[in-house]
Amino acid sequence: MKKLCHYISEYMAVLVLIGAVLALFFPSVLQPIPTKTINYLLGVIMFGMGLTLNLNDFKIVFSRPKDIIIGCLAQFTVMPLLAWGLAKAFQLDEALALGVVLVGCCPGGTASNVITYLAKGDLALSVGMTGVSTILAPLLTPLLTWALAGERIHVDVAGMMLSVLLVVIMPIILGLVIKSLWPKITEKATDYLPAFSSVAIAFTVAIVVSANASKLLAGGLIIIVVVMLHNLFGLGLGWLIGWLSGLEEPKKRAISIEVGMQNSGLASALATLHFAAYPMATIPGAIFSVWHNISGAVVAWLYTRKK
Repeated sequence: MKKLCHYISEYMAVLVLIGAVLALFFPSVLQPIPTKTINYLLGVIMFGMGLTLNLNDFKIVFSRPKDIIIGCLAQFTVMPLLAWGLAKAFQLDEALALGVVLVGCCPGGTASNVITYLAKGDLALSVGMTGVSTILAPLLTPLLTWALAGERIHVDVAGMMLSVLLVVIMPIILGLVIKSLWPKITEKATDYLPAFSSVAIAFTVAIVVSANASKLLAGGLIIIVVVMLHNLFGLGLGWLIGWLSGLEEPKKRAISIEVGMQNSGLASALATLHFAAYPMATIPGAIFSVWHNISGAVVAWLYTRKK
């Protein structure tokens, strides 16, 4: 069983891609499932993240504040501004532009920690950045979304804050509490959590894609290009910021991956909860979830071969 779980987590990108393709061409299988299900799936993923964390993971915030500040500033400036700029440059309609901005304003995704490990980057920095950006998300994600998209679309800042707290922060806290109360049981479960999270992410992407399959097939090429550029520019600019800051190579890799890989499942969940009038706003998050796992695996492979 452990070996199977290892393969599932190692080939998460392939699993997500297969799920997205099947959902795109056979949408009727998953369409009966309410799209709000992704909120519960995301909560389960965040709960699993909480089970794998401990308070020592956050010591880096106090022992290396400079690295964390550089990384989080890059996270919440590069990706939101890139999203806004790409939406303007490609003249996306309101719904797709909103979806791209939502992705850009979200914190780093949990998959970034796995990719950083594979890329021989600074794993402690990656985990610290994910933790801090996730804690800041209830405040910054709604405010940045309002600042960049609020001119064209009404953004319920308070409602989004509450959603991020309930869907992201509370499950993580619950996971941390359970781990502290029953450490031996949770230690055994951690061998299976990456695989479980991989399946949940693939299922989340498949639900979103199936719900919007017809629209995606009709005009999905442009948004695929935008999402790919958003991710690739994020990876490149993250590394450049690390280089300009004079950081060592492992730290540059961690910041690059953390900036480029977003919690795109949260973007789709927020689009579903707060922007039901714009169903296409969920699409950029779904595409990003597929693409950034593929690009992350490639980037990790390239970094490990870089002298």
